[in-house]
Amino acid sequence: MKQQYPSRLLSDAVEAISSLPGVGERSALRLALHLLSQPKENVHHFADAIRKLSDEALYCSDCRMISDGERCAICSDASRDHRTICVVESVRDVMSIEATGQYRGVYHVLGGIISPIGGVGPSELTIKELVGRLSALESGENQAELILALSGDVEGETTSFYIYRQVCGLGVKVTTLARGLGFGADLEYADSLTLGRSLLNRQIFKP
Repeated sequence: MKQQYPSRLLSDAVEAISSLPGVGERSALRLALHLLSQPKENVHHFADAIRKLSDEALYCSDCRMISDGERCAICSDASRDHRTICVVESVRDVMSIEATGQYRGVYHVLGGIISPIGGVGPSELTIKELVGRLSALESGENQAELILALSGDVEGETTSFYIYRQVCGLGVKVTTLARGLGFGADLEYADSLTLGRSLLNRQIFKP
């Protein structure tokens, strides 16, 4: 039975908070009452931070990582290896890999993976932009490398294969993470040591 609230304001707050992933109605009520008990300036700061995230956050023009400016801090860092691009599903995966301290290349965030059941096709992802980035790389002594750091489930493998078919004629070395990660594992939940070793021991992608 749906919870009855003594206040419409409280009801609206609970409804808004419970719209977040993984937050049920009871947890949302606890959070709403906690916010209500805090000093107003704390709550206003919290609300302003969320509003600014929605209104002011940008996506890097190169890699599609969340950024404060046109290019993110990673893509703007001249000390990074810009000829090694790690392809990931989401911003969370970038954060997971960065936490390992084992990677000094740059990234490309797809914004999802190909999922026919979910109605997500290649055109909904940033694959076209990725191909454009690789095509624009100047030839050099060091061969450019594309690391496919996607989940090992069927959808992740399908996405990896599709990307491989799009870039295989560009003279790029295509690798994938060593399978120290469990089959179907998300990078977000991998521990830093396992993920770091998977990066260091990456292998040539075999479609």
